[in-house]
Amino acid sequence: MAHFTVIGLGRFGVATSLELINLGHTVTGVDRNPKIAELYVEELTQSIICDVTDEHALRELELAASSAVLVAIGEDLESSLLCILALKNLGVKEIWVKASSRAHHTIVSKLGVARIIHPEEEMGVRIAQALNYPMVNNYLAIGNGLYVVDIEVTSGLHHQPVSTLLDKAQGKVEAILVKRGRETFTQLTHDFLLQENDTFLLCGSREALEQIAPRLV
Repeated sequence: MAHFTVIGLGRFGVATSLELINLGHTVTGVDRNPKIAELYVEELTQSIICDVTDEHALRELELAASSAVLVAIGEDLESSLLCILALKNLGVKEIWVKASSRAHHTIVSKLGVARIIHPEEEMGVRIAQALNYPMVNNYLAIGNGLYVVDIEVTSGLHHQPVSTLLDKAQGKVEAILVKRGRETFTQLTHDFLLQENDTFLLCGSREALEQIAPRLV
């Protein structure tokens, strides 16, 4: 279990906070608006009213105890930047920032934060991928152009060997595991037979995964 601080309790900040709590972590939510902070007193581990542009006020929050601080301030670019600078001055190492625009991203990228997030953009990409490849339940970019995709095996692939999918990819896609009910199979040979409703995890480049996408329907 880790502790996180989320600064800015708009929809994105609250959704992130509540999911972290669901995952078993503790979260301090911070907002300058007393009505908003008070709204989440019972849902968050702590909900604090604070002017996050004031370094002295932030110092009182003991942010060193947080595994990471997420700056989820929305459209107020000045407040976001002043908050980040104050966090840097306080020695906070793991700072994640929600960027609301390209200009915001460009400025924040010069401040040496751990990660910049574009929630609307990232969700838009996910929705486009889901529309384009409806057989893919989820996907994760893992760097160097590689993706892990989570596929539900359809009736068309029932009792088909893994090689049915992988041969066309010419070694550029790896079969990671198959989950079947409560069983998980990780030692997958090319003659391993898939069953309808299996959850199948694959790893490869986008191009290689696109090559085998027609066979997933």
